Amino acid sequence: MSKKAKVREQKVKVVQEVAESFKKSQVVVLTNYSGMKTADITSLRRKLKAAGVDYRVVKNTLARFAAEESGRGFDRSIFTGPLAAAFGYDDPVVAAKLVVDFAKNGDIPIDIVGGILGESLLSAEEVKDLAMLPSREILLAKVVGGIQWPLTALVSCLAGPVRGLAYVLQARINQLEEA
Repeated sequence: MSKKAKVREQKVKVVQEVAESFKKSQVVVLTNYSGMKTADITSLRRKLKAAGVDYRVVKNTLARFAAEESGRGFDRSIFTGPLAAAFGYDDPVVAAKLVVDFAKNGDIPIDIVGGILGESLLSAEEVKDLAMLPSREILLAKVVGGIQWPLTALVSCLAGPVRGLAYVLQARINQLEEA
């Protein structure tokens, strides 16, 4: 097998892997990594991996092919400049939050270029807004609390007259026992 054929085979494999990541991910946060050292990228990659987020540096041409192969209907023109993508598979907020926090906290030159949520393109500001949302678990807890509170109030309201009747009956029992 010639060197060109091996390189082409590797590129096809990368395109397939990135296309699969596009298909499975709920959110993709695109960052400009120019100026970052390899150690910084590795540090970010480890932090994201611990939260179930993949961070990949992919050539723009291969990313365009992967986006096309994934079948998602977003604009492929966003792949310009030195980009890396954080693929969030479970909670869309987690990937955005981790990348935004990493960009804020360090002296590491990482810029958020934009993102993809479902089939919608996000600007850098929209990615930052997404990062400000509470996590899925907190939102679910708020929904459950919102449903539970009226039910608790209803039970308490309905139990009031029964409780009052029980107090009256107990007072009458005590009165009859004294006599």
